[in-house]
Amino acid sequence: MSTLTSFQIYDLLNRPRPLWLVKIDLSDLALLAIDLSHCDLSYANLTRSDLNWSNLMHAVFTKADLKMANLFEAHLDSGILIGANLTRANLTRAILVKADLNEATLVEANLSRANLSKASLANANLTGAILSRADLSKTNLRGVNLSSADLYRANLFEADLSGANLKEANLSFCDLAGANLTGAVLEGANLEGADLTGAIRPDGVSQDS
Repeated sequence: MSTLTSFQIYDLLNRPRPLWLVKIDLSDLALLAIDLSHCDLSYANLTRSDLNWSNLMHAVFTKADLKMANLFEAHLDSGILIGANLTRANLTRAILVKADLNEATLVEANLSRANLSKASLANANLTGAILSRADLSKTNLRGVNLSSADLYRANLFEADLSGANLKEANLSFCDLAGANLTGAVLEGANLEGADLTGAIRPDGVSQDS
């Protein structure tokens, strides 16, 4: 992991984009509203960094450490976060449309009102995550772990939840219309008021059948 002085970091982050920041250490830094779009931050350490309102569109965070990072209203559209660690990160109202979060760790992360439409979170770990009122429409959630997650009033329209672990998840008043729940684990899940119109149940049978 690269260790830089404050001046070196300031100088580096103000150079023409895109930047190659692989393995850089930006932990515990205030980087509010920074523009790191299209930059490569693979394996970077961004633990507890403050990235509120930042432009991170198309940025690469493969295997990056973003534990407890603050990404409130950050723009991560089409970002690459494969295998990234976002444990307890704040992604409230973040934009993650078409982002690649396959195999990412988002344990107890706050994604309330986040936009993850058409994103991919295959085999990601969102145990205990907060996704209330989040937009997960047409999102790839195959094999995702959402056990004990709060998805109150989340939009899961036509989401692919095949093989997902939804044990003890709060799915109350969710829009699950057209969702694929083939092989999903729903033991103890709260489905009160959820819209399952046209959804494919865990047994592979359409809810309308």
